[in-house]
Amino acid sequence: MRDISSIDAVQALLAEQDYVCGRSLGTVGFLALRLGRPLFLEGEAGTGKTEIAKALAAALGRRLIRLQCYEGLDAASAVYEWNFAEQMIAIRAAEAAGGVDREHLKDELFTEGYLIERPLLQAMRPQSGGPPVLLIDEIDRTDEPFEAFLLEALSDFQVTIPELGTIRAPEPPVVIITSNRTREVHDALKRRCLYHWVDYPAFDREIEILHARAPEAAEALSREVVAFVQRLRTEDLFKKPGVAETIDWAKCLLALDVIQLSPEVIADTLGAVLKYQDDIQRLQGSEAKRLLDEARAGLETA
Repeated sequence: MRDISSIDAVQALLAEQDYVCGRSLGTVGFLALRLGRPLFLEGEAGTGKTEIAKALAAALGRRLIRLQCYEGLDAASAVYEWNFAEQMIAIRAAEAAGGVDREHLKDELFTEGYLIERPLLQAMRPQSGGPPVLLIDEIDRTDEPFEAFLLEALSDFQVTIPELGTIRAPEPPVVIITSNRTREVHDALKRRCLYHWVDYPAFDREIEILHARAPEAAEALSREVVAFVQRLRTEDLFKKPGVAETIDWAKCLLALDVIQLSPEVIADTLGAVLKYQDDIQRLQGSEAKRLLDEARAGLETA
């Protein structure tokens, strides 16, 4: 049994998984575990919201069950489906054998043997290592009817299958909901959860994260990379780079045996840190040199 008896213990558990967790996030994580409340994490893409669920599951030795949200996601797709192909095979086999008792066959077809469990139903099932970590990722991609269904499901941690009845979790899963805030999520769902805004980290915190995720990077290069990315985030970009891009870029530079940033290296590797051509185009020519000079000037005055 892992120690989750304090905020420091939760931070230490996450640190074992190379997830650098600030005090405020550690506090709300501790409270979510202690009180059994869902944790709602909102923030820009690439700030580590999904990663905390992965790190927490690994740290606790629990199964991670992920529901990736998308436009048009409905309750049936999130909870269960019937295996119609197998049901049709069973029907044809019964007809071929003759003497079909239709009522008996119907009862047999709608049993758990033909049930395809989706993430929400899986999270309600008993797990050998304890209640799973249920990650409901990018809830802002769904619509309000699905939010309403989710609110009901998370209130009692149960789902109903008409043919089988109500299935209730013996122990509530650890629920983490993320949103990139492409739209506002309804207040009713947020009120059910503990809320935390996951922001871009400060310079020292991002250096700490980079050391954890790319420990082979030299200190000087790590500082230049973080300083440049943080300077990039002040520009008017279509998509600002997140921490994930900082880590990816550092690893790309290491693969190229780069020991120091230069405008030429930046131009060649911008695809690791920026994901839209308009943003990359903005940094062509003298712009990369200007930002690098400003980043280095900031390092000297820090």
